[in-house]
Formats: sequence, C-alpha cells, structure tokens
Amino acid sequence: MNRGFYTIMSAQFFSSLADNALLFAAISLLTQLHSPGWMTPLLRLFFVMSYVVLAAFVGAFADSMPKGRVMFITNLVKIVGCTLMFFNVHPLIAYAVVGLGAAAYAPAKYGILTELLPPEKLVAANGWIEGLTVISIILGTVMGGKLVNEHIASGLLAFDFPFIDTGIKTPVDAALSVIVGAYLIAALFNLKIPDTGVRYAHQEHTPLKLIKDFSHCFAALWKDKLGQISLAVTTLLWGTAATLQFIVLEWAKQYLGMPLEDATVLIGCVAIGMAIGAVAAARFIPLKRSLSVMPLGVVMGLIVVSMAAIHQAWIAYPLLVIIGALTGYFLVPMNALLQHRGHVLMSAGHSIAVQNFNENLSILIMLGLYSMMVRWHLPLDITIMIFGLFVALLMYVVMRKHAANQSEHNSLTLIGEHKH
Repeated sequence: MNRGFYTIMSAQFFSSLADNALLFAAISLLTQLHSPGWMTPLLRLFFVMSYVVLAAFVGAFADSMPKGRVMFITNLVKIVGCTLMFFNVHPLIAYAVVGLGAAAYAPAKYGILTELLPPEKLVAANGWIEGLTVISIILGTVMGGKLVNEHIASGLLAFDFPFIDTGIKTPVDAALSVIVGAYLIAALFNLKIPDTGVRYAHQEHTPLKLIKDFSHCFAALWKDKLGQISLAVTTLLWGTAATLQFIVLEWAKQYLGMPLEDATVLIGCVAIGMAIGAVAAARFIPLKRSLSVMPLGVVMGLIVVSMAAIHQAWIAYPLLVIIGALTGYFLVPMNALLQHRGHVLMSAGHSIAVQNFNENLSILIMLGLYSMMVRWHLPLDITIMIFGLFVALLMYVVMRKHAANQSEHNSLTLIGEHKH
C-alpha cells in the first residue's frame, strides 16, 4: 500500500471516531430533554436519511473533483452539524446535518480506493479500511460514553481559558468540543490526500438527469449476477448492524443492568469482533472466493437469537465478539466484490452511491420497524428473536438466489458448448 492509502485511512479514522462519539453525545442530549425511548433509534434514522434522499446526487459530486477535496468539504459539513447542538438545535436535526456530510463523504472515501489500487488489492484494502473503521467505532463509542460521564465531563469543564468565555457549561457541551476537535484533525488529513489524476466524463447537473443517470446505475448493478448478490448481502448487513447497535444498548439496560456509559463497551465488543473478522478475511479470502462466506450470515442471525436467553455480562462479552467477527468476515469480501463489479460496470462514485442508497434504505426500514416495536412495548426477548430469525432467513434466501444464478450460468454455458 502506498502513502496516499495511509493518509486516506487516517482521515477516515478520525472522521468515523467523531461520528460514533457524537451519536452517544446526542443520545445523552435526548435524555436531558426527557425524550421518549422510541426517539433514540431515530437518531441513526435521521443520520442515514441523507444517504437515501441524496443518493442520485452524491455519486456525481464525488466524481466531479479530486476525492480528497470532496472529503474535506463534506467533513466541514459534519463540523457544522456537530456545532448546531451547541445552539440548542434539536439533536435529531443536528445529527441529520452530520448525516448529510457523511452521505457525500462515503462515495469519495470508497471510490478513491478503486482509483488508487489495482483490483487484486481491493480485498486487502477493504480489510484495512474496515478494520481501522471498526477500531474507530470502538474508540468513538467508548469515548462518546465516557465523555458524557459526569466525572470526566467535570474535569473537561474545569479547563479555563483566560479572557475567553467559551460558553461551554454542560457535560454534553464539553463532549461536543472534543468531538469537533476530532473532525478538525480529519479535515487536516483530508487536505493531504493525493490527487490520483483520475477524471471522469462531464457530470450531469440538472436533478432529473442525475436521477435518470442514477436509476441506470441502480438497474445495472442489480441486474449483474455477481453485483446483485453482493449488494443484497451488504444491504442486509448494514441494516442489521445499525439496528443491532440499539438492541444491544437496550439489552444491556434491561438484561445486564448497565448504564449507557458501560453499555458502550458492549458495542465495542461487537466492533472488536468485526475488526478480527475483517483482518482474517483480508488474509484468507481472495476476491474470486468472496461469495463462499455467505453461510456465515445465517449462523450470525441464529447466534443473535441466543441473546434473548443471556442475562450475565461474562457471557455477553464473548458472544458479541463472535457476532462481530462473523459480520466482519463476510462484510469485507462482499464489499470488495461489490466495489469491483461497480468499477467494471460504471464509475467508482456512482457505484458507491448505489451501494449507499440500498444499504441505508435497509437501515431506515429496519430502524423504523425497531422504533415501532419499542413504541408498541413489544418485549425485548421477542424483538431479539424476530430480528435474528429475520436476518438468518433473508441470508438463506440470498444464498438460494446465488445457487439459482450459478445453475442458470452453467446451463447457458452447456448450451453454448453444444451449439459449437
């Protein structure tokens, strides 16, 4: 890997660190406002809404200029969203603005990998990116939980700048200040990302033409026999991961008696597992064998079901590491395959935009359903079992679809051979 790749990784690390810490600062702020419990998962829903609404536009934006510049601009949007919380803007609205920046950031972050590296290095590059992102999720999650802790916050608030009234008076204000600092570090790395020299054809600017262009890319990726399978798996996975985050927080509260700041450690366990799985996949799974990992998705869904029977923390920690490891092990090859197919069929930015649209639409639907379950006061053990079985069943359906595609391909090949 070259120096440019490590600069991209550094920028991604600090930006993701801030995103994840901000989520828990926003949850704490909702608690201060005495918001109902069903509103907490809506934070993530508001965050990802931009990925769906702006999907037709962010790919063209990412391909319109050097990717490093795109990442810098969109990181500034995240900073604006974070600072809105200082001015009593509702956390849902402020976090939605951060999501706006993240939606435009993603196609550039992943798209530059296909510009910078040959196809044979994509699985390894994804392993590094996902592994580092997961480390940033671990640290960001724990950091967010600890920053809103009264003892740590009081230490931060004790800092006094002579002759300057910062206006930082609450624990959440102190947490937000640290998070803005992480975004600023990411912005500095963004400025150092090299220009790959790749330029794309003139991008459309009118909304209708952009939507039409996006719809063509959307259809092309879903019609591709390999693209549709990898897209289906990553779509299901990201909806699962986003919902599981909030299920684990509620599970920790109800079953394990943990407060928010301690429950973040459980999220960290999932993330540690994902890092282990991502690194293992990068080491052992080449691009041509990426689809061989699909059965792990069924296993992961069934293990999630077992959470409903666990009330001891000493069992919860390793269980969540295993769930994370299985997720990471099949996420990395699927992401690499999807990026490769997208790069072959269309431009990097456009293919990532299609991927983000599908994955975040899945997050919107699954978080929306989970919020409704919470609002209807459905018992948590029932919610966990429904969720785990749903994931296992859908993964099995995707595997059957892939087998049917393979059978069709083999039949067509055989017919072609007979004709000759």
